[in-house]
Amino acid sequence: MTGRPSARKVRRAAVALALAGALGVSVAACSSGSGSGASAPAELEAKAAPHAATLAKLPAKAEGAEIVVGSPSAAHTVTVYEDPRCPYCAKFESSGAVPLGELAAQGKVKIRYTIASFLDRNLGGSGSKNAAGALRASVDAGKFAEYHAALFASQPEDEGSDGYTADNLLKIADKVPGLRGAAFDKAVRENTYKSWVASAEKAFEDSGVNSSPTVLIDGKRPAGDGSAILDADAFAKVLKDAGIS
Repeated sequence: MTGRPSARKVRRAAVALALAGALGVSVAACSSGSGSGASAPAELEAKAAPHAATLAKLPAKAEGAEIVVGSPSAAHTVTVYEDPRCPYCAKFESSGAVPLGELAAQGKVKIRYTIASFLDRNLGGSGSKNAAGALRASVDAGKFAEYHAALFASQPEDEGSDGYTADNLLKIADKVPGLRGAAFDKAVRENTYKSWVASAEKAFEDSGVNSSPTVLIDGKRPAGDGSAILDADAFAKVLKDAGIS
């Protein structure tokens, strides 16, 4: 997945202030500015998260428009803003998010996710909304952390293809043991969480964040090079420097 962003021809202002300026440098990120229309839906290769065993230990619950992963009593909080169709979010999930998940499994940090869907507006289609709704449904099934990672690991090669269809989202769910079932499948196919998805996008917009991925540590902008979140070792050091280790 590390080569995915360069392999794609990103159809928007793909170079923006990374982390919505959170790290203070300009690197690749998905911008909430306008873009072009989506192409036809495409098949995707469903993949399990490489670190699924660690993620299976993590509880998750919905709190308003956010999804909170990890122990509620964890001393530290990392806030993450993502859009499911953003290739740079997928790159973060395959790199910097790995040590973050390990620390959450150890009870040292909780992660607060805001799942945006602005790329549907930019690119056309409904893939981000579909994926966000499926992610919300996975909370009820007790499988959010695993499914969230599998969804990004399975992200279509071209975000413009609008590949997160109901069929493809269920195909990804097959990679998460115990997730598929009548309630989850119905929620995905019938768009049960449409209102929640809209509230999550509004929370993203109201936050002032205008690109993804955006990562804040204990509500603050971490120092250093913004590219650190795209490297597991570098982000682990950023977290350690912030007192999370």
